[in-house]
Amino acid sequence: MTHVLGANQYGKSETRVVRVYRDTARHAIRDLNVSTSLRGDFEAAHTRGDQAKVLPTDSQKNTAFAYAKLHGVSSPEDYALALGRRLLDAAPAASAAQIRVEEYAWDRIPVTGPEGPVGHDHSFVRRGTETRTGVVTVEGRGDGQRAWVVSGLQDLVVLKSTGSEFHGFLKDEYTTLPETHDRVMATSLTARWRHYGSAPTADADRATSWDTSYEDVKRILLATFAGHHSLALQQTLHAMGSAVLDAHPEIAEIRFSAPNKHHFVVDLSPFGIENDGEVFVAADRPYGLIEATITREDASDPGPAWVGLPGFC
Repeated sequence: MTHVLGANQYGKSETRVVRVYRDTARHAIRDLNVSTSLRGDFEAAHTRGDQAKVLPTDSQKNTAFAYAKLHGVSSPEDYALALGRRLLDAAPAASAAQIRVEEYAWDRIPVTGPEGPVGHDHSFVRRGTETRTGVVTVEGRGDGQRAWVVSGLQDLVVLKSTGSEFHGFLKDEYTTLPETHDRVMATSLTARWRHYGSAPTADADRATSWDTSYEDVKRILLATFAGHHSLALQQTLHAMGSAVLDAHPEIAEIRFSAPNKHHFVVDLSPFGIENDGEVFVAADRPYGLIEATITREDASDPGPAWVGLPGFC
């Protein structure tokens, strides 16, 4: 029986790259977790152990560090595009490079200046909210080279204490869940959105526009979650995704993975205490996992943009 090598890729995962800008007395910091992978003609490495076409993963790690200095980190997307193109140049046998970036946000520690509270010039505190993500896939070379950019966030924990219902669902002999017209709804949201092109605006503005686009999408997601009266988490995700697509014509689709962070009303009646939806137990597992994609009817072919990204249907 003949065995055939199937889909394969290799790279360096989770290189921690911290870029500090010291151009002025007021420093800036970009804190990244970078994973790289190459796809292409690497069959000989698998079948014969021939490494002649293999750019070592250690070299990929070193390139990630070098490009943080040489290219800079104006945004995760812009940095990943530059890094992916460089790795394709360095590995002729590779047909595509995928760069996955997670960015951890730092805020300036507040101090008191002559005119009141300000952020310290070179001291920071890690922000305890979401992690920004970016995935760039670069394929081909020269004039035929193409790039796909997926921006996103993960671990964005949100909760609404009312304005959420869940009723009218299918029931069978194993159903014990009561219907409710007023519940706590919470989730730890992962969202990723695919851009039509490899930059949302002209090259001269791309660094600012990636950051601006990210902040506005996050704003829309939060505002819709807060303002939308929910009959189900599925309905809320659809509303959030639709609002993003309505506001951002450069985004082709958005995908969500949203685990329910259940909050159950505690029965205090054994103690003679009435609990009118005020005391809850937060249950971390098991949990419902809701996943959804909202896309434009005329969205472009995603190509390899989503290849290798776990956690989505």
